[in-house]
Amino acid sequence: MPGPFRLVLASAAIAAIQGCATQQRAPFDYSAFIEAKPVSMLVLPPLNDSPEIKATAGVWSQVTRPLAEAGYYVLPVTLVDTTLRENGVQTAADAQQIPLPKLREVFGADAALYLKIRQYGTSYAVLTSETRVVIEARLLDLRSGQQLWAGQARASSAEQSNQAAGGLIGLLAHALVKQVLETATDAGYDYAAIANARLLAVPRREGILPGPRSPSYGQPPRR
Repeated sequence: MPGPFRLVLASAAIAAIQGCATQQRAPFDYSAFIEAKPVSMLVLPPLNDSPEIKATAGVWSQVTRPLAEAGYYVLPVTLVDTTLRENGVQTAADAQQIPLPKLREVFGADAALYLKIRQYGTSYAVLTSETRVVIEARLLDLRSGQQLWAGQARASSAEQSNQAAGGLIGLLAHALVKQVLETATDAGYDYAAIANARLLAVPRREGILPGPRSPSYGQPPRR
């Protein structure tokens, strides 16, 4: 009969949708990371997909601290930048195209961190403005070429935004002033530090594993 038949089909469809909704994503596979045991890291200049020209410097200059605190020896960014420029590598895109064996030969690091900036800076809407930084990362073993880890993190002024009162005019004025101040002072720099910490600090769920100088070294990854 058509009525019950349709009911059965609808029930099956609902069950399938619920099953997909409750299905959990497979945990990150750390087997290559655990086997590689990197000690030293090279951080290449980040690619910048945002329209803000300060983004690469804002993110790159603040990436050493969370990695060092995670227990790794990190090659100084100024040294990496100088070495690249003295060898004719002027852009982040060119730096990230260098073959892994050459990076290993020149810098001697165990692994290289490849960063991409998806968003950086302050945007203005009618009633609000927001400073947002979104960063993606891949960690590659310079000895084997394997990808050891990948992740993403973000930070935004909207997380703690508290709009001014005073009706529509007050909201408009607050948003405009906020945008001017955040743009003039490069507020993205501060949120880049937060995003870097969220991306690379340990312990973090599905984050990088603690390095050999960390008291948490050798502990199982957080799922």
